[in-house]
Amino acid sequence: MNHDFEKILQAAPSSFVLLDKDLRVVWANNAYLAVTDRQADKLFGKILTEEFPSDPDSESGRMLRGSFERVFRDGIADHLPVIPYPISGADGESEDRYWSATHTPILDADGEVEFILQHTQDITEIYAAEAHADGNASIAQADVLRRAHQVAQQNLELDSSINFFKMIFEQAPNFMVTLMGPNHVFRTANAAYMQLVGQRDLIGRPLCDAVPEVAGQGFIEMLDEVYRSGKAVTQLGAEAWLQRSPDGPQERVFVDFVFQPLDNMHGDTIGIMVQGHDVTAQKMAEIHLREAEERFRTMAHTMPVHAWTATADGNLDWISEQLYAYSGVEKGSLLENAWPDVVHPDDRAVSMATWANAIKTETVYETEFRLRREDGSYRWHLVRAAPIKDDQGNLLRWVGTNSDIHEQKELARQLAELNSTLEERVEKRNRELEELHDRLAQSQRVEAVGNLAGGIAHDFNNLLQVMTGSLTMAAREIPKDAPVNRRIDAAMRAVERGASLSSQLLAFSRRQPLQPRSIDLCDLLTDIDDIIRSALGEGMEVELDAVEALWPAYVDAASTQNAVLNLLINARDAMEGRGKLKIAIANRHFGPEDLLGEPDMVTGDYVEVKVIDHGPGIPAETLPKVFDPFFTTKPVGKGTGLGLSTVYGFARQSGGRVTINSRPGVGTSVVLLLPRAQSAAEPVRWHDPSDIAGGTETVLLVEDDAEVRDATAALLSDLGYQVRTAEDPTAALKTARQDPDFDLLVSDVVMPGELSSRDMAETLQAERPDLPILFISGYSRDSIVRDGKVDAGVQFLAKPFTKDALAIKVRDALSSVQATAPEQAKDISDRPCHVLLCEDDALIRLDLADILDGLGTEVTETASGQETLDKLQTGHYDALLIDVGLPDMSGEEVATRVRQQHPDMPIIFATGQANVPAAETLGHCAVVQKPFGDRDLARALARLGILSHADAASGF
Repeated sequence: MNHDFEKILQAAPSSFVLLDKDLRVVWANNAYLAVTDRQADKLFGKILTEEFPSDPDSESGRMLRGSFERVFRDGIADHLPVIPYPISGADGESEDRYWSATHTPILDADGEVEFILQHTQDITEIYAAEAHADGNASIAQADVLRRAHQVAQQNLELDSSINFFKMIFEQAPNFMVTLMGPNHVFRTANAAYMQLVGQRDLIGRPLCDAVPEVAGQGFIEMLDEVYRSGKAVTQLGAEAWLQRSPDGPQERVFVDFVFQPLDNMHGDTIGIMVQGHDVTAQKMAEIHLREAEERFRTMAHTMPVHAWTATADGNLDWISEQLYAYSGVEKGSLLENAWPDVVHPDDRAVSMATWANAIKTETVYETEFRLRREDGSYRWHLVRAAPIKDDQGNLLRWVGTNSDIHEQKELARQLAELNSTLEERVEKRNRELEELHDRLAQSQRVEAVGNLAGGIAHDFNNLLQVMTGSLTMAAREIPKDAPVNRRIDAAMRAVERGASLSSQLLAFSRRQPLQPRSIDLCDLLTDIDDIIRSALGEGMEVELDAVEALWPAYVDAASTQNAVLNLLINARDAMEGRGKLKIAIANRHFGPEDLLGEPDMVTGDYVEVKVIDHGPGIPAETLPKVFDPFFTTKPVGKGTGLGLSTVYGFARQSGGRVTINSRPGVGTSVVLLLPRAQSAAEPVRWHDPSDIAGGTETVLLVEDDAEVRDATAALLSDLGYQVRTAEDPTAALKTARQDPDFDLLVSDVVMPGELSSRDMAETLQAERPDLPILFISGYSRDSIVRDGKVDAGVQFLAKPFTKDALAIKVRDALSSVQATAPEQAKDISDRPCHVLLCEDDALIRLDLADILDGLGTEVTETASGQETLDKLQTGHYDALLIDVGLPDMSGEEVATRVRQQHPDMPIIFATGQANVPAAETLGHCAVVQKPFGDRDLARALARLGILSHADAASGF
């Protein structure tokens, strides 16, 4: 059944008015219009408190507004038994009247208060009658009005208290929230909380729905536990992440808070009061302060100087770890006034007086004194401290440093001493210049003979090679018992003597092609013990004395044996074939002071071979000439004068030296110094004559000398090989391309024409990376020999050579390529190499990058060990070139960590030191000693397989 409620309300004798959320009049019945003396068209749409104004602070204003607020807040009807409220009539005259009102909420579909229906009763006459009651008035009615007025007053007072506490709640600087029920539904939240979480709709919504980002941060679980247990929880500096705006990022905040359970009259928890403070600014300031302090401590503890601080009155309150580590004293033992304990006794008085004066005058403290080191020695330091003052100029503290200036002081002392001995130093320098002039003269003589030797060696050795080949082939065609064989043997011995003489000429002039490798000299000499004893004869006794843990030497094996044999034979001749010789082998380290006057040598580690005899000794006037070429004290026909000069040239060419000490009547000792190898010693390998064999492969022989070409081809054919020949590199390329079916290229080095033998070889290897190449030459200073050493990886055979020597070298060349996977060779030649370069010195790093770029590699540069490790985490590199001395950690430590993550990465150490232990322990490493050039670096890259030998040579 439908009813017209508006019609019903219009017929009611009581006053009704309908108000919206803004207290705007939406509708009123006729009784309301009559009692208020208003017309509907003028009243509707007006705000009730503006149409019927009253002072908000008056009793009536506060009572009416308080009732409306309770309805909107609680959603239930509110009663005002008695409320005084003035009403102005149509004539504008205001009249004080008394009302009884009921405010009933009208809810919308969501349960929210949409309207308020006010039902009012004008009780002015009843209230006035009660005020003037006489004996005939109703006592009961008067009591009702009195109680109603009391209730109204109490409600008004209660509203005032509620509003007071609401004001406190809203304006409180700390955040406050009430959460009701087990789902933690927001009942109230003050402005501080809204500022913390951002302006959002909270009231009436569960915490997990209203502030969803707190899920997983532990707060909801903590609230659940407080609601369950009824026990409060307090936390200080709790971290939370809040999204303060819908599209903004989550922000980090820190809060102090308490979760206080709210209990009903039965003691049951019905909600939780959350109260706390936003301490984000304080926490962030503390974090930044800690970070700043940590940065200061890190900087102070890593600076190369000692750092310290003191209070305004001069008492030290903090000292960096460097000073404790330097002095070796217990941490904390130098604080306050104990610091003079580590100052040199002679310097204490002055340093303390200077410090006291600086404190008194509040000026910079600066002095010099000696500090005791952990080992008990003293070193000079420059000590400075600056006063730190506030904005008002008040002294707060001191910050000081100690800088080691011992070297500068020592240099100043040495300079003073040098100035005082100037005359003596000039004389000494003159002597050194004279010695240097003598060495220069000797070097020029050697150079002159070397140029002569080099000029004739090629043609001379070619002639000897023709003779060797012809005699070898002739001997095959003659019966073994034929008398002519004696003549052939004699001719072959003459050829060998000629080859030996040519080799000696090249040796002392430092032009012989050496092929150095890592060798144990003790094993090398033990291996030729039979040859040594045969050469010395039965009258000589030889003692070999080598230290334990002998370093390997980086030398050419055959030349080393020849040099030692030369020294032993000279000693035998001096002792006339009778007596005892001693060979002593030891490790030696040489610093700059040990190599004064030796500009061709670098500081570092060497292996020393000393040959000691007890012969008559060498006269003082003869001793300076013993290394001169062609100088000999032996009778004519007994010596060439090339023995010691050959040893001298070999030692210098190998990067070492030879010296001689002799005392007449006592004996002579010759010291051969050879560079230490950076890799483990390789086994001494000599071919057994029974292993010498030929083969059936096809060989392309390139030789411009027709007779040498024919003789060499005959030897190869006699060994079973198929031989094709070419007279020069251009013809060889043409032949190789027309018929590429051959297995080995054998080429002379020095040939006429625009195309060099090296260019031809590189062209063929670019087309056929697996092609083995054997170079033969009588003299090849600038083609495949660099600084007196055959390029790494190059197969080389010196002219003149025998059939057996040729057979061995050909098989070695063929075998070396067969042992290398073609895929690997192609990878090396085709793929660009990416080198990670670590060098802290910017100028050196720039030079090395240019060298590597010139070798055709890609380069990535770093300046520290940590930067290098970071690069290897994100990029791919084929090799690491690293300096040993870096600012943050040693290059050896970096290499060890790199090898753990990249087991196969080749590593090259650049150093000024004599040896790098990590290079031996890690394996697959090379060492280049500073100062080095592009050739040294290229050879190191080639030895490790980072570049092909052709690519490495192209950068020379």
